[in-house]
Amino acid sequence: MIEKKYEFSGIFRFNHWVRVIAITVLIITGFYIADPFIIPAVSSVPDNFMNALWRYWHLVFGFVLIATTLFKIYLFVFDAHSKKERISFYDFIKPSAWIKQIKYYLLIGTHPDNKGIYNPLQFVAYFAIFIALFVISITGLILYMHCYHDGLGGAIFDILRPFEVMMGGLASVREIHHIVTWIFIIFIPIHIYMAVFNTVFGKDGSMDSIFSGYSWHNKHNIKDKE
Repeated sequence: MIEKKYEFSGIFRFNHWVRVIAITVLIITGFYIADPFIIPAVSSVPDNFMNALWRYWHLVFGFVLIATTLFKIYLFVFDAHSKKERISFYDFIKPSAWIKQIKYYLLIGTHPDNKGIYNPLQFVAYFAIFIALFVISITGLILYMHCYHDGLGGAIFDILRPFEVMMGGLASVREIHHIVTWIFIIFIPIHIYMAVFNTVFGKDGSMDSIFSGYSWHNKHNIKDKE
């Protein structure tokens, strides 16, 4: 018997989609800042600051990404509903869970019954993405503080200056920022593919759950997870 299970809360889904929008905008605007690919219309009035506009939106969504990432960490640690995410750690340290998951992805095994929301491979992938979010946020703030010396830029300068030196200087920071961007570019299509794969092959509605919050499981599987 198939039953519906509430996987993701409304605030979790809202946070997820805000991050999706922020990352998408940041990738597009970031590539423009690195190599402007749009020429502004010629005007007799010198007020068409195209590069400044793209940089402005890059900064806005950069801070949105930092805020949503910090809030997601808060949810993971303190939110009662996110206990289902934290339980996924037990599957991560369980060798049998890895074996079952790999066999499932190789199409030689059935969909494993994990204790938490994420299987071991998902747990590792999402943990790595949050490390990437941390690195791209720190490098972004270092680049920010060298352009805006007052206010927040001035406040974080002495704090982040040692990180800049540790990374090898401002040029290296910019290169690291660009390289980490490619981690997200590579991750996004893989993430979408795996979500669709689990929905179609696993038949658990995992793709739908990030929209509605609900997934579908066999009744005995739900009891095992509770």
